[in-house]
Amino acid sequence: MINVGIIGSAGYVAGELIRCLIHHPKVKIDFLYSSSQEGQLVSTIHQDLFALNKLRFTKNINPKVALVFLCLGHGNSKLFLKRNPFFEQTKIIDLSNDFRMQLNANFQNRKFIYGLVELNKSKIKQAKNIANPGCFATGIQLSLVPLANAGLLNNDVHITAITGATGAGQSLSSTSHFSWRNNNISVYKAFKHPHLTEILESLLFLQDDFNHTVNLIPVRGGFTRGLFFSIYMKSHLPESELVHLFQEFYKESSSIFIQTQTIHLKQVVNTNNCIVKIEKINDTVFITCAIDNLLKGAAGQAIQNMNLMFDLDQNTGLNFKGNYF
Repeated sequence: MINVGIIGSAGYVAGELIRCLIHHPKVKIDFLYSSSQEGQLVSTIHQDLFALNKLRFTKNINPKVALVFLCLGHGNSKLFLKRNPFFEQTKIIDLSNDFRMQLNANFQNRKFIYGLVELNKSKIKQAKNIANPGCFATGIQLSLVPLANAGLLNNDVHITAITGATGAGQSLSSTSHFSWRNNNISVYKAFKHPHLTEILESLLFLQDDFNHTVNLIPVRGGFTRGLFFSIYMKSHLPESELVHLFQEFYKESSSIFIQTQTIHLKQVVNTNNCIVKIEKINDTVFITCAIDNLLKGAAGQAIQNMNLMFDLDQNTGLNFKGNYF
């Protein structure tokens, strides 16, 4: 069994990790660290886990666990590791942005590998430390890396991405309050979303001559969870070749599905799957993509990484059906 701990256990992503890991056949949860909920039953915060009536949050850490998930706010993972060192053998999966960029990948004699499974699968298998990608970055990269890998990103890329309220985290804010969010829509951080840096780094890794702009318009949607991307750019290739390119790139993937029919969020919510549709309209390729921001965009992808690190099938513990109705 893989003995794991979760740091920052009271947030949305940690709640999804717990939900998945309690059913994982190869995992035992050692501790659930929370600085704000010490001693409380997990079900007081994650109310869907009411059946776990003996599982409590703690401020005690076992530094010898096989693996620890860091579910902390951006910038806090480094601070936590400085104050709470783990044994050298302990593997770490960080879900913040602290180690995603190559510039920040080395920390305390640890080398963090960027955990986009479909890009770095072989490296992840050998890794001791993983920087889990951001949710926007995951969907956008999965929509673009087949083209970058073939050297076919030769124009500016235009993206509109609409996200559910859980993408903002569990802390209350004016734009996550029900009375504001429900039946509402708004743009935020246009052209300067923080995930753009990791997206560009991956694209340049695959296509080093890419020198165009990735224009991202993030949109707050009036729903709970999920991310839907609409992406377009100029392309000289016919639709059939583009579809074949994506199918070949993802032919060994267990969670990426290339669709021919119109896609929508309900197909992927509550799953670790990503669906992608490619169309050619005149001289423009139009790509739509959908993921669950809390699973494929966070906790599910982290578990995929864990499975690869421990030589398990990457889908272990992640075979969920979407909540279609």
